[in-house]
Amino acid sequence: MAHAVVTGASGLLGSNLTAELIAQGHTVTATRRRGTDTSSLADLPVTWVCADLGSAAELRDVFAGSEVVFHCAAFVSTRRRITPEIAAVNVGATRAVVDAAIAAGTPRVVHTSTANTIGPTPDGTPADEQTPWGWDRAGLAGAYPVTKRRGEMLVRQACDKLDAVIVNPTYLVGPRDARPSSGRLIVEIANHRIPYWTTGYNNFADVREVARGMIAAWLRGKRGERYILGGQELTYREYIERVARVAGVDPPRRRLPYPVAWIGGKAGDLLEVVTRRETTVNSMSVGYAFTDLYRYRSDKAVRELGYVVAPIEPAIRDAVMWFRGRGMIRSPAADVSDIP
Repeated sequence: MAHAVVTGASGLLGSNLTAELIAQGHTVTATRRRGTDTSSLADLPVTWVCADLGSAAELRDVFAGSEVVFHCAAFVSTRRRITPEIAAVNVGATRAVVDAAIAAGTPRVVHTSTANTIGPTPDGTPADEQTPWGWDRAGLAGAYPVTKRRGEMLVRQACDKLDAVIVNPTYLVGPRDARPSSGRLIVEIANHRIPYWTTGYNNFADVREVARGMIAAWLRGKRGERYILGGQELTYREYIERVARVAGVDPPRRRLPYPVAWIGGKAGDLLEVVTRRETTVNSMSVGYAFTDLYRYRSDKAVRELGYVVAPIEPAIRDAVMWFRGRGMIRSPAADVSDIP
């Protein structure tokens, strides 16, 4: 079997990708920074290497001899303004990965972008890989999608020298979310900290299926192409209700009025300026919570990679079990025997 290198292996996607690679018989070397919490993969035989993601020279040595590099490391943020830290990871580290892979002669790189670099469509129908980027016109061109788009462009521009494939996941759900990232919403719902629901939509994907899709992109994806790896389209109310059912708690019954949320978002923006720290609620997070434009289709990945668009309940169930096992969810376990 093959030897893979994974950046960002301690995160939700990177850890599940690493677990799936090992389950399929591959060996994995994972990069980390000093002090990184790697406990989400403590049960697996991963070779950890400390490396500066901004150093092409260090990464070249790590990449040497590998059959594939999966670049998963990212700085996920709801900030509107780009900070040096966000740019350093989402753009600078991507440039270093590209340069290192070229120097090391890496046979293939799978670059993890985001669905936020695609669409939305003008009429609100699901976007595909050919849909032009328009989140600036929608007022939702925050630091994360803008910098991830720049990183994706670096990879595409290097494809004359580098065999690279790009994957664009949607909202990820599943276990091994140590920080947590997108799983924070699950934890908050299960711990009775979400009193309202919002009217927005999102595309919720089982992170394990996305990991399998990334491996398929390595093996069968076309050079220079990108693939949306999505899942089930739901309103936030529907998603919250499903999480609550699995967690065995009552879902919120009230809708959060947009004017109230808008005021809270603006207050969060001001607080970020004053404290120079990201807040849980700001105008970007409010915008995503209420938009009905976040709709994607994974037809290309299904057709070319054999990608599976899976129901989201098993991912919710396993995420809840994982969080509960780590003491992050305090509510008693519910009967989820009827969930596949």
